[in-house]
Amino acid sequence: MNICPDLKSLRACLRDWRREGLSVALVPTMGNLHEGHISLLVRAREIADRSVVSIFVNPIQFGKGEDYERYPSTLDADKAKLEAAGLDCLFAPNLAELYPGGIEADTRVTVPALSDILCGEFRPGHFSGVATVVSKLFINVQPDYALFGEKDFQQVMVIRRMVRDLLFPVEIIGMPIIREADGLAMSSRNAYLTAEERQVASGIFASLSRAAVELRSQAVGIDALQARCAEELKALGMRPEYISVRRATDLAPPAAGDQDLIILAAAWLGGARLIDNVRVMLDRPLAA
Repeated sequence: MNICPDLKSLRACLRDWRREGLSVALVPTMGNLHEGHISLLVRAREIADRSVVSIFVNPIQFGKGEDYERYPSTLDADKAKLEAAGLDCLFAPNLAELYPGGIEADTRVTVPALSDILCGEFRPGHFSGVATVVSKLFINVQPDYALFGEKDFQQVMVIRRMVRDLLFPVEIIGMPIIREADGLAMSSRNAYLTAEERQVASGIFASLSRAAVELRSQAVGIDALQARCAEELKALGMRPEYISVRRATDLAPPAAGDQDLIILAAAWLGGARLIDNVRVMLDRPLAA
């Protein structure tokens, strides 16, 4: 496994691969890797000749008062996991090199409208931070494929829109959520949960799953489903930010005739912000 701590070494590695005509798949991460991240690497190795994983905790996607300073850093353990999984290149850059203008004055990439709803409403500037750092990675790695987990479904949609609008020649691949045995979506931030909180955290997936069954058959109205899910999460001690049924193709509010929907949720449990979603294909087009 090549370990590249800077752009010079990364470009040298990639140059050799390009000379050989090899395809490249990129998996961007912030480290503290779990099985969800490794599933992306496994798929990357299946579809491309060479794989790159980046590890960089990106400060500009964290809002004021969020967990940038305490985000878990486990680089040595991450390296061991990646090498065992057959990674070809680890890119672990430093802050100054990725943000030469400084994080306050550096150029930003913004995806309008889509970045301002759902998580964007509660984390202003977050998706601009994501789009900016992913753009920098795409420019320097020049991957043929880039893989992202669909737990962060809105993030995947933002990146797809950015790629379309800025004409990046990369195929974005969304990968299924990897869950714990009780259904909790794997996340690096699950480490913030206490033992007691961890016992109830899977309730977010259970609530969304129940709602999906009723939404699929249209047995209950969308507003009632969203309200009930919020109450269920509150009863578990969570603080919901939103429960929202959206059209899966563009995250617009659903309209009559739609069938491909998704239920998305964000809720706080103690010091952990949990997000999850369940995709729903209706039995028949949505009634007016």
